[in-house]
Amino acid sequence: MFLQQPGPIGIFDSGYGGLTVFDKIREAMPDYDYIYLGDNARTPYGPRSFEVVYRFTRQAVIKLFSEGCQLVILACNTASAKALRTIQQRDLPELDPERRVLGVIRPTVERMDQVSATKHIGILGTSGTISSHSYSMEIEKMFPHITVTGEACPMWVPLVENNEFNSPGSDYFVKKHLDHILSVDPMIDTLVLGCTHYPLLIDKIKQYLPEGITVFAQGEYVAESLKDYLKRHPEMDRKLTRHGECRFLTTESADKFTEAASVFLNGRIEVEQIAID
Repeated sequence: MFLQQPGPIGIFDSGYGGLTVFDKIREAMPDYDYIYLGDNARTPYGPRSFEVVYRFTRQAVIKLFSEGCQLVILACNTASAKALRTIQQRDLPELDPERRVLGVIRPTVERMDQVSATKHIGILGTSGTISSHSYSMEIEKMFPHITVTGEACPMWVPLVENNEFNSPGSDYFVKKHLDHILSVDPMIDTLVLGCTHYPLLIDKIKQYLPEGITVFAQGEYVAESLKDYLKRHPEMDRKLTRHGECRFLTTESADKFTEAASVFLNGRIEVEQIAID
């Protein structure tokens, strides 16, 4: 069904947020080739049902496979929470059992026991990620002694995507959710940014936190985990091309994506508009 020669690493997100993960992966592994796909025409994924997120994510994965990707990273917490397992267990054996799809939740969870002294952790995420309880379940499996509290922050993505994350208007929404999660569990000493948009709010978040609380952004840990994965799976590493090239695809306006991406990547990029179904 798909071409079998080596190809780029595919990185998928529902919109722009995954660019924060892509940027860290590219920084850690600059020689590899990448295709970034943002499903901006159908974002946000956060409020959507499991069934819809799975269907959209599956379509995006198939598109990246058709573009030559042997390995796809779901750089979207909602897609990782609601679609990854089904794609790995049900779809890959039929589509191509040699290809791989990885998410961002497990590489994040693997660090939790190291970073938290109190073993009380807060997860800040979209409504979809929090309601899926994916972080809680993964942490329970690995570290049953850790207490997890989730907080849905539905306004944070629009603030970032409308370039309002540094505006005075964002202070209310940031402070509101931080105050609430810390009132639910005052022993929290680590807050995980469980959405790839949230690193752009990190300065604002730190402004409203008491001292001694670690803010945990995913990008660099996902990048380290991917490097480790490829060391442990040289058969996959051999299927990845290395010319240092990047392609950016969007299901919405290419001009709009280019403008928004400059906020995440601090530079302008070439973008292609595509359709997926």
